[in-house]
Amino acid sequence: MPKRAATRLKTRSSGAASPLRNTAGNWRHAMNMIAILEAEQIAALGKKIPDFKAGDTVKVGYKVTEGTRSRVQNYEGVVIGRKGGATISASFTVRKISFGEGVERVFPLYSTNIDSIEVVRRGRVRRAKLYYLRDRRGKSARIVEDTNYKPLSE
Repeated sequence: MPKRAATRLKTRSSGAASPLRNTAGNWRHAMNMIAILEAEQIAALGKKIPDFKAGDTVKVGYKVTEGTRSRVQNYEGVVIGRKGGATISASFTVRKISFGEGVERVFPLYSTNIDSIEVVRRGRVRRAKLYYLRDRRGKSARIVEDTNYKPLSE
């Protein structure tokens, strides 16, 4: 074994403090700090997000800037999935049929461009992601309305 490799092994196996070894107990604290900071950012935005999930039909008012004019464009469709949970980077995907073509759009939940989110209809589904709707046409793509909806937070 060359002399250089032997010294490298010695320094590694010696009980020298590595930066990762000392902070191993603080990972939970760091992750908690990130969650706290994100919660503060969400609270600072002051947006009221309605309770909706996959299968619900929503109307999203999205701010569109055309030249110097700014207007709100409504996009109504079925939510086929949400991702990101309760973080500031959470997003949701809305699918609608426009002129016979399926169109999907991903909206960041806490985007400043979102003017409003309104739940039009509650859907009863057994999945968190409804990607199977992409392959369905007509009546097979319908979602049964949930008439027994109870809000979570109220």
